[in-house]
Amino acid sequence: MKARYLGVVNRAAGGGRCGKQVDAVVEHLSVQGVDLEIAESVRPGHGTDLARAAYADGVRHFIAFGGDGTAYEIVNGVFPASLTHGPITLAFQPLGTGNSFLRDFSQEGLTHATRALIEGQHRPCDVLHMQHRDGALYYINLLSMGFAADVAVMTTRTFKSFGPLAYLLGVFACLVKLNRRVIPIRLDDDAHFDRQRSLFLTFNNSKFTGGKMMIAPAAETDSGFIDLVRWGPIGRFDLIRNLHKLYDGSHVRHPQATTRRVRQVEFDLSEPLDIMVDGEVCTIHCEKLEVLPGALRVVV
Repeated sequence: MKARYLGVVNRAAGGGRCGKQVDAVVEHLSVQGVDLEIAESVRPGHGTDLARAAYADGVRHFIAFGGDGTAYEIVNGVFPASLTHGPITLAFQPLGTGNSFLRDFSQEGLTHATRALIEGQHRPCDVLHMQHRDGALYYINLLSMGFAADVAVMTTRTFKSFGPLAYLLGVFACLVKLNRRVIPIRLDDDAHFDRQRSLFLTFNNSKFTGGKMMIAPAAETDSGFIDLVRWGPIGRFDLIRNLHKLYDGSHVRHPQATTRRVRQVEFDLSEPLDIMVDGEVCTIHCEKLEVLPGALRVVV
């Protein structure tokens, strides 16, 4: 029996690009024999509500029409229920801004995602689970703290109206007030919390972020591990000289870079902090991060 998909559509994704293209994309999938129903997300977090209600009604196959944030909302709608009531299959129609997750599998974007959906190609994917003081969140791409999160927060909350210049303005603003902080973490069975100052920390399930930035070049989406990438307290000019290396993954060879594969991370924070997770920004009081191996099927 052919699977019936619920397509969660975020027309605002990609600065409105999704809204301009999605009707033609949906029509093409229907012509190609994909059985789907459409539900439109009209506000932040609505995709999570739609996915949660659909899952409770028995839906187990979803398509994210939008960017990484749309997929993130679907994942958070079905977890943790899917851990006990059956996993879901998640497909993608990348009509957002970065569409970073899919770059682990192909640089062809929409063409690859559509072909995978029509041919029914799927594979297991780990899900990362962050327990925080007010609840939990789940993600499949990455979670960043420090400079990378600071830039995302600055871009979203201050410069969003500047369009394509917003991210660049965010980078420059964060360079001016460069913050290298202590984020205490304990990895796996380590005896003590690591309290080194860091420019940034990222906890990765896949390689890319921000579109083409290869932040975790060794990450694999079905490895059963969290890939930690950290830059220590490097200086402003050293950062500027090495920023371009984030795009080919060679930043991990910097003398102040640390990489490690772990199954869980504990945090010892005195207050909430800003994070960037799968393209979304929020402020949470992190407590524990763990990997849920193969908890999701992705159509790639």
